[in-house]
Amino acid sequence: MRAAALLLRSWLCIGMAAVSSSFAAGVDLPASTPATFAAVTPDHPVSLPLDSGAHPAFRTEWWYATGWLNTPDNQPLGFQITFFRSATGHETADPSAFAPSQLIIAHAALSDPAVGHLVHDQRIAREGFGLAYAKLANTDVKLDAWKMIRDADGHYDITVDASGFSLHLALTPTQAPLLEGERGYSRKGPRPEQASYYYSEPQLRVTGSVMRPATDGRTARRATAVTGSAWLDHEWSSTLLDANAVGWDWLGANLKDGSALMAFKVRRRDGHALWGHATLRRPDGQVTNFGPDQVEFTPVRVWRSPRTSASYPVSMVVRTGALTWQLDPLMDDQELDSRQSTGAVYWEGAVRVSREGADMGRGYLELTGYADALRIGQR
Repeated sequence: MRAAALLLRSWLCIGMAAVSSSFAAGVDLPASTPATFAAVTPDHPVSLPLDSGAHPAFRTEWWYATGWLNTPDNQPLGFQITFFRSATGHETADPSAFAPSQLIIAHAALSDPAVGHLVHDQRIAREGFGLAYAKLANTDVKLDAWKMIRDADGHYDITVDASGFSLHLALTPTQAPLLEGERGYSRKGPRPEQASYYYSEPQLRVTGSVMRPATDGRTARRATAVTGSAWLDHEWSSTLLDANAVGWDWLGANLKDGSALMAFKVRRRDGHALWGHATLRRPDGQVTNFGPDQVEFTPVRVWRSPRTSASYPVSMVVRTGALTWQLDPLMDDQELDSRQSTGAVYWEGAVRVSREGADMGRGYLELTGYADALRIGQR
């Protein structure tokens, strides 16, 4: 589903966060007739590479990359880099170059067991003046010096120089994109309009370098060469989640045999599923879709954040049809506080994937709606 920020990936949060973020960015939202955004319909299949670019007529959009990295001494790291585009609903006829019609938001995070907790950074700006943008027809998003650009050969160049760490990575496809749902039309609730356009690029080969946080008090740090694998999601929508939804659990996993697994569960307030879906693509390209009654996320172990007191089921068993998958985190403390941009607190972390004790692959687990951001902000 990918969201994290909108949270996150995100209708739930970015639908609400876009408003609060607009004020944080000094944007005056219109007080007139509510804006009309483009609708997601099942009769409009995703078309690539054209749809890899921005879709400004829709309320919310994100490009979401997560992955596992290995250092030369074989130490594992996890990373996340996300760019969000959020339409504010500002009058489209406004000719001013300062018109706050679109917001660009970015999150970056590094999971380093040597540090023991997630390090992350965030940015937000109104689109314009070549400083923040999301271009049409091809992935090319930028917020100040943070960039994600898709080259003509399909690989992505990512540059993020964040507070305390940096990511300079190239993500190269090894498989065709995976259209989620029905040709990219992905249901997120019981009503047909509760949907997004959604495709994934799993099994991306990663090369590049990472500047890791210092752990011994030294101020001098050097870039570390890394290799690894990543998963990229691109999703856009205009519809918020169902009113009964409080958050979701999401998994994207690159399996060792070349398979790709995506699964999500939209949760009710009582923790039960409001909606769910999963996609499994085998190495031979065969795709199996699993409906709401075939997908379950069952908590195995809960971690409580010492900062926010939120409790997250960081170890899970995911069922997709007759298959079950055990998820265990690279480290427990992978909580991301994005209240300075999208207004949400959530857990997004690198996880190992196993079945019946056998190592199956690596993935990322996203857990939203477990932290009450308003209550936390009042502490």
